[in-house]
Amino acid sequence: MRTIDEMLHLDLLTAQEHGAIHAWITRAKSPEAILAMPQPLWQALERASAVMNVDADLLRQPAWLAQG
Repeated sequence: MRTIDEMLHLDLLTAQEHGAIHAWITRAKSPEAILAMPQPLWQALERASAVMNVDADLLRQPAWLAQG
């Protein structure tokens, strides 16, 4: 949830989008349920993720492996 909170703080999500995404994730009982999030919410999340370059963070080698 910290990531979507940061997206809100950076004005990458509206308060309404943030609230709807937060509520959806909170209610979801499985990863499959999260993936069933409505398309407009996914689009908002994808736009904010692209601006934050979240994919690069997910693809980066973990620090503990890089130290080896």
